[in-house]
Amino acid sequence: MRLLSAASLTAMTIMAARYDTAWAQSKPGVLRVAMTAGDIPLTTGQPSQGGEGIRFMGITLYDGLTRWDLSKSDKAAVIIPALAESWVVNPTDQKIWTFTLRKGVKFHDGSEFNADAVVWNFDKILKKDSPQFDQAQANQAASYSAPIASWRKIDDWTVEVTTKRVDAVLPYNLAGLFMSSPRRWEELDKDWAKFAEKPSGTGPWMLESFKPRERAELIRNPNHWDKTRITKSDRLVLLPMPDANTRVAALLSGQVDWIEAPPPDAVPRLKQQKMQIVTNIYPHVWPYQLSFLDDSPFKDIRVRKAANLAIDREGIVKMLGGLAVPAKGMIDDKHPWYGKPNFQINYDPEAAKALLKEAGYGPDKPVKVKMIISPAGSGQMQPLPMNEFTKENFKDVGIDMEFEVMDWEALRTRRRLGADAPENKGRHGINNSWAYWDPDIGLIAAAGSFARVPIGFNWGDYKDAKADELALKAKATFDPAEQNKILGELHTRIVDEAMWIWVVHDLNPRAMRPNVKGFVQAQSWFQDLTSVSVE
Repeated sequence: MRLLSAASLTAMTIMAARYDTAWAQSKPGVLRVAMTAGDIPLTTGQPSQGGEGIRFMGITLYDGLTRWDLSKSDKAAVIIPALAESWVVNPTDQKIWTFTLRKGVKFHDGSEFNADAVVWNFDKILKKDSPQFDQAQANQAASYSAPIASWRKIDDWTVEVTTKRVDAVLPYNLAGLFMSSPRRWEELDKDWAKFAEKPSGTGPWMLESFKPRERAELIRNPNHWDKTRITKSDRLVLLPMPDANTRVAALLSGQVDWIEAPPPDAVPRLKQQKMQIVTNIYPHVWPYQLSFLDDSPFKDIRVRKAANLAIDREGIVKMLGGLAVPAKGMIDDKHPWYGKPNFQINYDPEAAKALLKEAGYGPDKPVKVKMIISPAGSGQMQPLPMNEFTKENFKDVGIDMEFEVMDWEALRTRRRLGADAPENKGRHGINNSWAYWDPDIGLIAAAGSFARVPIGFNWGDYKDAKADELALKAKATFDPAEQNKILGELHTRIVDEAMWIWVVHDLNPRAMRPNVKGFVQAQSWFQDLTSVSVE
C-alpha cells in the first residue's frame, strides 16, 4: 500500500490535468468543489448519486416541505420547517397529516409555490398516469415516498398527506422529496430532459449550466425565501472526481477550493500546504448488507457473527489515518438509538474460526462469498483498500471473498433491485455505505421485512418477527423519548442477530484551501454551503 501510495502521489498532477486549467486559481466569490461522484447528479428535482447527490444538487437547487437544520456543528442535525411552515397529525386518525405551506415562496422562474405545486410534485413521482410522472425521479425518490398513500389540496396553502400506516417519521422522509416548478416543465414542452438543462426549484442556488461527467455551475438565488440562507458565494462549481488522488492533486494545484474525502495518506501533505482538514462525528457507517436468500452462506447466523469477529477494525482505522472509528453495530455507541446489544463486535479471529467450524466450514471447506463493491462514491470512504483489508482478514479465518466492482450509480441500481433480482444472482452482499440520520433509513427500512426494496432498504430480504414488531412500533410512536427507546431495542436486536457486517464509522473528512471561510460542518451527511465564501 505504501508503494501504491507513493506512485499515486507522483501521478497526482498528471491525473488532474484533464480538468480545466482555466480554473487553476481561486477566484473570490467562486467555490469550486471536487465531489467523489463520477457524474453530475440528476438535476430535475430528485438527484441521483446517493446522499452526495442530495448534498450538492438537492438541497442546493431545491427545497422540501421539511429540511435538516445544518447550522450547528456541536449537536446532531434535526428536522425543521421549510416549504411547510408547520404540520399537525389528526388525533383521531394518525395516518393523516396536515401541512400549512409557507407563503411568498417563488420558484427560480418566478412562478408561485403553493398547494397545487405540492400535489403536482407528488404526482410526478407517485402517480404513474399523471402527465408529469418521471420514472427516473420516482426511482430516486422511492425510499422517501414509500410511506405515502395519498395526498390532496385542502386550499391554496394547505395540503393533506395520508400515510399507508401510522408513521411518526414522515417529516424525515419529506426532507428528501424536492419541489420542481410546474410552470418551467410546461414551458419546456413537458419534457424532463429539457427541464434537466434548465431546472427550476426554490432553493438557494440556481443551475446556470452543466456538462455530464465534467462540471456543473450554480449561481446565487438572490430571492430565496429564507434571507438567512442567501449564499455568501456568487457561484458554486461542482466537479465529479471519483479518484481520491486526483481530488488531492486538484486541490494542491489550485484547480479546486474544496475536496470531499481526501485519502488519509495525503492528509499530512495537505496540512503541510496549509490546507484545512475538517472532520466531525456524524451518523454514518461503512457496512456490508447481506443476502438472506437460500443460496447465501450468511443465512446462517454463525457465519454472520464470524464475519463480524474476523475484522481488525483498529487496523482499518490506522490505515485510514484515524479518519474513522470502529463500528459496534449500525449506530455509534454514543447515539440514543444504540441500545444494549449482547453480541459484542470486536476483533476475535479465534472465535470466528470456532463459529465457522460449528457451522460446518474449515480449512478444506472455506466459506465462499461474492460481494458487490464500488471504487468510489457517496460516503464510500476509501473502498478499494478497505475491501482488500477486509478480504485478507476474512481469508485468515476461512472466508473467501470475491468482488464484483462497478460504478457507484450502477451499484445503487443493483441495490434498488434487491438480492433476489436476476442481476444479483450469486451475490451474497453489497458494500453500500449507510447513513442513520433518520430512523426510517437508519433502522426501520433496513430491518423491516415490510420494507423490501424498492419501497425500503431491505436489500437482502432479512426477516425477523421481533425486528418487525419493533420497527412498526417505532413508526407508530410520536413521543421522541419513547421512540428513541424503541429504536434502541431495534438496534439491539439487529446487532444480536448480526443482520449486517459493520466495519467503521466515517468522520466525514473534507479538505479545503485556507481562503475558504464560513463553513460549519454539521453532524450530518448533508452540509449547507450557503454560508461558505472564498476570499
